[in-house]
Amino acid sequence: MTDFSQLSDGEIANRVAVLRDNLRQLTEQAAAQSGAANEERLANRIEDQSKELDDLLKEQEQRARARK
Repeated sequence: MTDFSQLSDGEIANRVAVLRDNLRQLTEQAAAQSGAANEERLANRIEDQSKELDDLLKEQEQRARARK
């Protein structure tokens, strides 16, 4: 898990938005392209972006709980 503790809440929210858009675009690319090499590369990028998004959302959730 990446350490996002140095990011502000706004930076995390911005990064979440960017990652969601990236994932949307990658999914569209994957649907439009064919070929094993392209599919594998896109699948790896989607996996990496999804993992980072999950980690950022966990960080947001932890911060929200800490404020209560």
